[in-house]
Amino acid sequence: MTTPQHRADLFIDPVDDPREGGPRLGGERATLTEFLRCQRLTLELKCADLDTEQLARQSVEPSTLSLLGLIRHMAEVERKWFRIRFAEAEQENLYQTPDDPDADFNGAVADPLVVEQAMRSWREEVKFADEFIADHDFDFVGKDSEGEPVSLRELIVHMIEEYARHNGHADLIRERIDGRIGE
Repeated sequence: MTTPQHRADLFIDPVDDPREGGPRLGGERATLTEFLRCQRLTLELKCADLDTEQLARQSVEPSTLSLLGLIRHMAEVERKWFRIRFAEAEQENLYQTPDDPDADFNGAVADPLVVEQAMRSWREEVKFADEFIADHDFDFVGKDSEGEPVSLRELIVHMIEEYARHNGHADLIRERIDGRIGE
């Protein structure tokens, strides 16, 4: 029997990895916000050092999944949850429309302006969400997509799960692009 070997280079040398995984003895706020920060950073790392075409490259037919699509999707998710549903701001979706509910992925094309706008929007929505989290108690109640009450605590756990799931997709997409794998 042979021992499994790493098939490719890691995204980042473990010694240089900026993700810490959360405080081992931290309180609820420190633990949840650090895990969310690390999941967001993971998506950013999986997109690092790629050109426009690589970011927009779709995984496998017929899927429209791409790294750029994931960035656009997570900007949309951050905006819907924190800005629209919790802060109750009168804002439109960034990408999705009734005519194209998958526009976050469908519009992820190899255009430098699309990439620049997606990264800027994602960072703006993350910044807004971080400020919202810092200013509110975890028992703060917002609404889900059905208008049902949900706590900020539950939302943060949901966001960690959402990023973690999509980071698994991103890992496979990145490996397909240049063979790099990572945690």
